Amino acid sequence: MDGFTRIMLILLSSILVNNFVLSRFLGICPFLGVSRKVETAVGMGAAVTFVMALASVITWLLQYYVLVPLHIEYMQTIAFILVIAALVQFVEMFIKKSSPTLYQSLGVYLPLITTNCAVLGVAILNINSQYNLIETLINGTGGALGFMLAIVLFAGIRERMDTNDIAKSFLGFPIALVTASLMSIAFLGFQGLIK
Repeated sequence: MDGFTRIMLILLSSILVNNFVLSRFLGICPFLGVSRKVETAVGMGAAVTFVMALASVITWLLQYYVLVPLHIEYMQTIAFILVIAALVQFVEMFIKKSSPTLYQSLGVYLPLITTNCAVLGVAILNINSQYNLIETLINGTGGALGFMLAIVLFAGIRERMDTNDIAKSFLGFPIALVTASLMSIAFLGFQGLIK
C-alpha cells in the first residue's frame, strides 16, 4: 500500500469508522454538555481539533525524543496530560480574548478538554499503533474532525428536537441519550468501510 493510500485510510478511519465519540465512546462529557446549540458545538469542535492535532504531534515527539531515550516510558500518561493541559490553557486564553461570548457559552467544558479522554486517547493510540509523525498528525486531526462532526450533527439534531413534541418523560437528557445512541448505531454502518 502506498503512502497516500495509507494516509487516506487513517484519515477516513479516524473520522468515520473509529469515531472517538460514537464508536470508541471517548469524550462523551463535552459531547453531551456542549451540544445544545450548533454555534457552541462548532466552537468546542474547533478547540478540540486544535488541541488534539497539536497534542498528537507534541506527544509523539515527546515519546520518541525524550521518554524512550531516557527509558522513562512509564511516565507517558503524566507527560501527555501535562502537554494537553498546557495546550488547553493556551486555547482558553485565546478564546477568552478573541470571542468572550463563545468563552462564556463553553463555560466549564473548555477547561475540561484537559481531561477529555479522547485527546489523551488519540495520543496514546498513535504510540500504540506505531504511527510515524505524519500518520500521527493525520490520525489526530482526523480524530478531532470526527469529534467535531459528531458534536455538530448532534447539536443540530438537538436544536430540531426543541421544536418537536416530545413525551414529558423523555424531555432533556433522556432524549439526548436516546439520540446519541441512535447516532452511534448509524456510525456502526461505517465499520465495513475500511478493513
